[in-house]
Amino acid sequence: MLSVIRNAAVASARSSTARVTALPLRRAYATENNNEQPKEEKAAAEEKKDENDPSKLLAEKDKKIAELQDAYIRCLADQENLRERTRKEIQSAQEFAIQKFAKDLLDTVDILGMALTAVPEDLRSKQAALESELAKDVEKLADQLTNLYTGVSMTETELVKTLKRHGVEQDDPVDTAFDPNKHQALFQTPIPGKEAGTVFVVQKLGYTLKGRVLRPAQVGVVAESQ
Repeated sequence: MLSVIRNAAVASARSSTARVTALPLRRAYATENNNEQPKEEKAAAEEKKDENDPSKLLAEKDKKIAELQDAYIRCLADQENLRERTRKEIQSAQEFAIQKFAKDLLDTVDILGMALTAVPEDLRSKQAALESELAKDVEKLADQLTNLYTGVSMTETELVKTLKRHGVEQDDPVDTAFDPNKHQALFQTPIPGKEAGTVFVVQKLGYTLKGRVLRPAQVGVVAESQ
């Protein structure tokens, strides 16, 4: 009986000792957690303080303003370059707009030059022509005049072709009804056998550019008989 009581007392003492020993451990663990939590809160507070720091916010805004100013200046420079390039292109287009037309006229100038070259030097002035032997030879003189006419006629033909290639066409309204939008009446006279209001003579041909009147034809119109 005494042995049982003794054993129970020893067990109770051991249990008390174990509880006393475990209690500081739990307290130590709780103390460590309490020490870590203020550190995290302090770090968060410092980070929030840094975010709300006026000097830091001002520095970030200054940086953004500088970036925007730089982008704005670059945009202005690009627009100025575009305007300058466009101006040069327009100027070049205006200066060389008739390049193709002028190139086509070179053949006409060549033909006209050949026509002038065909006239002998002795006939290029009145005094020289009167003293020239060619003036005494009617046949040779006729040949020279024929050659000159042929050269001038070829020049006219080539020039009309060149104009037509660029949309400029002749308007010969003879024997057609007078159109005030396309013709300019210089005079009127009654003509037997012709209807009044008809163009019976053309003093200057008219010209149109792609259907638009470039120059009205100068004409004579048949008037009504009195």
